[in-house]
Order: sequence, then structure tokens, then C-alpha cells
Amino acid sequence: MSSIRYEKDANGVVTLLLDAPGQPVNTMNAAFQADLREVVDRLEAERDQIRGVIFASAKRTFFAGGDLKALMAVRAEDAAAFFRELEAMKACLRRIEKLGRSVVAALNGSALGGGLEIALSCHARLCIDDPSIEIGFPEVTLGLLPGAGGVVKTVRLLGLQAALPFLTEGRRVAPAKARSMGLVDGLARDRDELLASALAWIDAHPDARQPWDNPGHRIPGGTPSSPAVAAVLPIAPALLLQQTRGNFPAPEAILAAAVESAQVDFDTAMRIESRHMTRLVTGQVAKNMIGTLFFQLNEVKAGKSRPIGPPRWRARRVGILGAGMMGAGIAWACASRGVPCVLKDLDLAKAEQGKAYSARLLAGRVEKGRSSAADADKVLAAITPSADVADLSDCDLVIEAVFENRETKAQVTREAEAVLDAGAVVASNTSTLPITGLAEASARPEQFIGLHFFSPVDRMQLVEIIKGERTSIETLAKAFDFVLQIGKTPIVVNDARGFYTSRVFGTYVNEGMALLGEGVPAAVVENAAWQIGMPVGPLAVLDEVSLKLADDVLHQELADLERERHEHHAHDHACGHEHEHGHDHGHGHRHAHKVKSRRVPESAVYVLEKMAHGFGRMGRAHGGGFYDYPKHGEKTLWPGLSVFERGGRSIPFEDIKDRLLYAQAIETIRCLQEGVLESTRDANIGSIFGWGFPAWTGGTIQFVNHVGARAFAARAQELAQRHGERFAPPELLTKHAADDTPL
Repeated sequence: MSSIRYEKDANGVVTLLLDAPGQPVNTMNAAFQADLREVVDRLEAERDQIRGVIFASAKRTFFAGGDLKALMAVRAEDAAAFFRELEAMKACLRRIEKLGRSVVAALNGSALGGGLEIALSCHARLCIDDPSIEIGFPEVTLGLLPGAGGVVKTVRLLGLQAALPFLTEGRRVAPAKARSMGLVDGLARDRDELLASALAWIDAHPDARQPWDNPGHRIPGGTPSSPAVAAVLPIAPALLLQQTRGNFPAPEAILAAAVESAQVDFDTAMRIESRHMTRLVTGQVAKNMIGTLFFQLNEVKAGKSRPIGPPRWRARRVGILGAGMMGAGIAWACASRGVPCVLKDLDLAKAEQGKAYSARLLAGRVEKGRSSAADADKVLAAITPSADVADLSDCDLVIEAVFENRETKAQVTREAEAVLDAGAVVASNTSTLPITGLAEASARPEQFIGLHFFSPVDRMQLVEIIKGERTSIETLAKAFDFVLQIGKTPIVVNDARGFYTSRVFGTYVNEGMALLGEGVPAAVVENAAWQIGMPVGPLAVLDEVSLKLADDVLHQELADLERERHEHHAHDHACGHEHEHGHDHGHGHRHAHKVKSRRVPESAVYVLEKMAHGFGRMGRAHGGGFYDYPKHGEKTLWPGLSVFERGGRSIPFEDIKDRLLYAQAIETIRCLQEGVLESTRDANIGSIFGWGFPAWTGGTIQFVNHVGARAFAARAQELAQRHGERFAPPELLTKHAADDTPL
């Protein structure tokens, strides 16, 4: 029994100490399951000499959950074998419940997933009252359900109405909340008191049994056939569909297992749960989510994209140039993690306004009980507003967050470097401007790097780190360490226009405009995006970022391409890359460009010009764009968009959905092929956390693997023939499609 230590005291109380060898946490792997069967055999054999049993842990946490690597390996043809193994595990836990002796779980740390299921197999759960301890079932966030009795037992303990949100949303609660819910039976101050309380509970309950084994037990609130439950249950699937959009099988399986199991006896209920779990484990969505949101995310946090050589580094003091929305958000990110920062703007009043953003966030947290007033004051004290560049002198990292303008960024970079120590790092928070070009303003380009934060910074976890051509590995390592220091998730990319996230996200909004320009009704475009799982439709996104900005970016691209064309005129002319575009920027004249955008489809350019210059609808901040924004009431699509439907061709709805997804995945493949991305890991994490690519896919590259490289390439070619060469399979995809290997 290598993972469970069996210790019996002089009074006949057995402590089962969970301590998986060579692992930081206990997991429900094959070794543990074998050890548990052996332990249960011994408990039953020695029952007459046993007064009670305590499950405890030698780790910092109680128990971490299932063996995800093993679950990832389960294929469709393994379904029957997996079902039998799961039933055998549950039978073992059931023998603990029916041991005839009191069994107590002493939770010294977090009990998540399988750990909570072990605890629920005990007759009582006692826990140290530490707010950092988490109790819950996060399985749904990985495409699974609690399959070792979690659904059945939680419903029987809490009732359907309380259990369903807890299970379907993967909520994690602190011990005090778990106690008030009824998941935990008692709280202790420390480990000694915890074990003493467990012994006392055993003394007080010599004949303990599970509630569901009591003939008089009734599910709190009633079964699905009870009038009160039956009245609200029919709307549950509709509410769930609104959240999952039909893309996530796990919440639907949890709902089904919960309702079905509540109508039958306990043993039948457990089999129902096992069947639903087997279907999820053998499905592709769970594999997508486990692979990316557990394994790849943990690899990112463990520093897989960080240079190996340089020592670990922590920023002592951070300077932030620009106290607008992004600068204020970055100041919050630093201060809330205990990193002192200087928030500098042109005048002190603007800098103070930037600090006030953190004050508002903190006031909300104090009001909700998520922070004390003293802690809030401490965070605010870490932000020093300033209008004096000299206040940056003791900063070892400076992040400029001024407007997306090369000249402005160059000016503030030079001003900051004039007062900084020789070893300080300067970073640009830019979403599109190439870092190598911005670094030309720096006297030490090897210490210049891109740190692309996402808005709103207080809610968005991702930071895209961009290496310039001369950025040193020491600077990259410091940037990576800093992102982890402030609790964000870093991905690392190489320099290019738009980098990775802005470039690929641009294909999504551009494809939305292209569809509109081809005659697809705006409501159909937005609903297609909703159905595939994007957080916001492409037209709604463009309204938020502003069509004016999109038009300015397009104009800048065309101007840059035209400059390149003049520099390489002979080559470009020979390749036939001449095309005229006119841009009227609201001044009564047009800017002609004899080039064609490499990013924006022609039909999208038409829509953008028509909206921005024909109709003067520049987006939400300018009074309206694709949507109208009444003072009272929800936004609605602008009726004038019907002009784009005239003469439009019929496009199958499946093509519309696939165009929105494939455009993003194909551009990601190009980023890999061109070396902008160095790993599929960063591609997947960046897409989900950066702009909300549907989590059920596992990310942009995992979506390709989900479909299969060969099938994806065939569908891409079909879309290219119907809708444009931008969907043509890149060379990297073609190579993988040849032998159908994952990217």
C-alpha cells in the first residue's frame, strides 16, 4: 500500500494517511485504486477490532482528484472497460460507507473532484477553517462530471436546486461556505484540532450511516416529480443551453445524471452516473479541454516558454507610462499583487484619475466582503501617481501604455531611459505595432520587449510577450517572470504585425464583415458566432473597438504596403499585385492605394468603408455602428444594414459557422508556419484566454486536431473554392494532412 498508510491507535481508531509517493498531490490513479481495495479488505477483516476510521492526508492538500492522463487515454473502444473500472471504484467506496463503523474525512487542505468524492464516502467531513482551502467539483471545466458518486451524493445531500449550480458551474467554495451548504459537518482551527474533532465525532456517532442509507431519507426539496421541483425543472435545459450553446456536453450530462438519479434507488443512480461519465470521457470535447486547460496551461505556468538559463527574477518597482484605461489596469495588476508602481501621465490629475480606477475596484471588493478596508488601503498605497519622469529612476521595469502611435511611444521611451538604471527593462503595451520597430527608439534594444495586456486588465488573464529581433533572453526571462509575479498567464511570440492574438482575432471580425458584405443578414452572422461559442459577435466587437480604429489600421496597413511596393516596385509589378483602394477619411478627399490588403477580404473592406465613410457610423463610442445604442434598453442591430443584403448569394449556415472558426485556425497555422508562434501550447492558451476562442475546441490548433488534420485540410480547401483563397490550407497543414498527424 504505497499511497495509503494504515495506522491503528491503541483505542482501535484507524487513520488512513493518503500519501502518494513521489507526487506533490494525491490523485485517484491506478496505484491508489489498488491500494484502496487492499485497505478496504483489511478494514472489513479487522472490523471487530476497529472503533472508527479517519481519512487524512500527508500532503498540503487533501486530495487533488482523478488521473487526467489516464482519462485522456480512454478511447471510444475502451468504453466498456472504463465503465467496469469506474463501477469497481465506486463499489470500493460503497464498502467504506457500509463498513458498520464511523468513517470521518479530516480535510487539512483542498478537496476537489475525486478528493471530495472520497470525503463524501465518509460519514462526516471536518475541515480546517482556512479561506485558501477549496471544496468543489471542477470537473465540468474540463469537460467531465464527478463520476465517482459526486453527482448522486451531492443531489441527495443538498437537493436538486442547490446541487445543480454547484455541479454544472464547477464552483469552488471555502470551508465556511461548504459548512453552511451542508457539504462539511464541522470546522477546526488547525490540524491538531481537526484530528481531535474527528476522534470526538467517532465517539459521538458509534453507529454512523450515510443519509441515503436511512430508510426515512428524502432528497431536500423533493424529487423531480415533486410539485415544487416539477414546476421549475422544465426551464433548466433551456437555461443551460443558453450558457453552453450546445457545445459543452458536460453540463448537460450533469443535469441529466442529477435528474435521472433522483428518481431511482441509490445503486441504480450510481450506474446512471457512470454511464454519463463514460460518454464524456470517450468524447473529444473532454480531451480538448483537459489537454489545453489543464496540461498545456500548467506547462505555461511552469515556464515551458521561458528561457532556461537566466535566474528567476522579481520586479521591485514598476513604472507605467500613461494612466488611461490600459495603464490604470496595469497599475491595478501590479498593486493588487504587492508590486509597487509609479503611474505617470502628462499631468498629476490624469495620473490620479488612473489611480482612482483601482480605488473603485477595491471599493467594490470591500463592499462584497472580498477584501478588508485595511488590505484595500495597502493596495492603493502601492500606486504612486506622478507627472515627473524622475520618479521612474528606481524602477527596474517600465511599461509604456500610451496611444498606438510610433512617435509618441518613441518619445516616452527615450524620456524614461534617460532616468533609468542600466539594467532596467522597458516594455511596450502595444497590440499591433512591431516591437523591433519600436525598439529603434531605445538606446538598449536588447532590454526592450513587448507586453501586450488585454482589456479590461483586471479580468483578462493573458499577457502576450513579444520578442523583438534584438531582445535578449535575459529580458525575455524577466518579462516572463514578471507576468507570473502579477498572477497573469504569459505566452511568448515573435515579432510581426499584429503579433499573434491581434492578427488572428482580426480574421474573426474581418470575416464577420466579409459575410455581411456578401449579403448574409447581420443577425445571421451574429447568431452563427454565438452558436459556435464566441463570447461576442464580430459586428458587436467591431462596434466596441470602433470602426474608426479598424479603418485607421487598414489605412496604415495599405500605406505601409504601398511604401514597400515603391521599395520593391519591379518585383511587385511583375507579380501583378496592383490594386486600387480609395479611403475618404472624412475630409472630402480620397487616399488612393495601389495595393490590396493582406488581412481584410474585399467584401469586408467594402463594408468598412461604407459604414465608416458612407454612413458615418464609427462604432459605439461615436454614437452607433452596426448596432444602435438607445439610452434606455438593450442595443439592437441598425436597420440600415439591410442595404448589404441586396443581391447577396445564399451561403449555407454551416459554411458561415465554419468560416468564422476556420479563418482563425488557419491564420494560427500560418503564425506557426512563419515562426510567429513557437508552440501549439501558446497558440491554444492564447486563443482561449486572449479573445475567447471557444473553450470546447481546446484552442485554435487543438480545433484542427479535433477535426483531424486531413479532414480539416479538405474542409479548408472546400471553403477556399467557395469563399476565397484565404481559406486555402497552408503548407504546414498540408504536411500534417498527408499522414493525418496532429499539429
